Amino acid sequence: MKNTVIIVAGGKGLRMGGDLPKQFIPLRGKPVLMHTLDVFHQWNAAADLLLVIPEEHESYWKMLCRELNFTIPHRVVYGGETRFHSVRNGLREVSGEGLVAVHDGVRPFVSYDVISSCFTIAEAFGAAIPVVPMIESVREVNGGESHPFDRNRLCIVQTPQVFRADLLLKAYNQSYDERFTDDASLVEASGNMIRLVDGNRENIKITTPMDLRYAEIILENR
Repeated sequence: MKNTVIIVAGGKGLRMGGDLPKQFIPLRGKPVLMHTLDVFHQWNAAADLLLVIPEEHESYWKMLCRELNFTIPHRVVYGGETRFHSVRNGLREVSGEGLVAVHDGVRPFVSYDVISSCFTIAEAFGAAIPVVPMIESVREVNGGESHPFDRNRLCIVQTPQVFRADLLLKAYNQSYDERFTDDASLVEASGNMIRLVDGNRENIKITTPMDLRYAEIILENR
């Protein structure tokens, strides 16, 4: 079965500070985004990798690839106004067959086991996403009041989120709604059940300077 991976890095990503989007920030000598592409290429060199980046960053990305001799095969797709529009742009390059994973470009530490499990479960049931348990105490806020909430009923959602291609294409025919915070919520709204897969704690989304420091520690311990 054909495997396609849409790696989404279509945002400005400036919460790190400065002018360089987070997906291009160097991590051990190469941009975060290259680490992410490398993970999926190492997992399955035959997978079709679609990289979604802002159109204005394409020349910069190509320059980085030349300077760092980055040769992992991938296709560049231009991002859109929101993540929803970026993923939909990527889906325009996908046929209606096989499995499609959508992964955050700034999650370079997803494990091979997690990727494989998501694809296996999606092939069997149509849709699978990785999650990890909530370990912090949480409270539900309602107006000016709050009360404890059972954290065992919650989990933290990660990527890649993997779907049968026809299900994901159908889901993205819906109009944009800011209530849909990820691909799974869109697919679920189309009437499909989402299966959960155990994620890995290291699969962090690098969005702040503290995240980048943690990423360095992860690499040091590998």
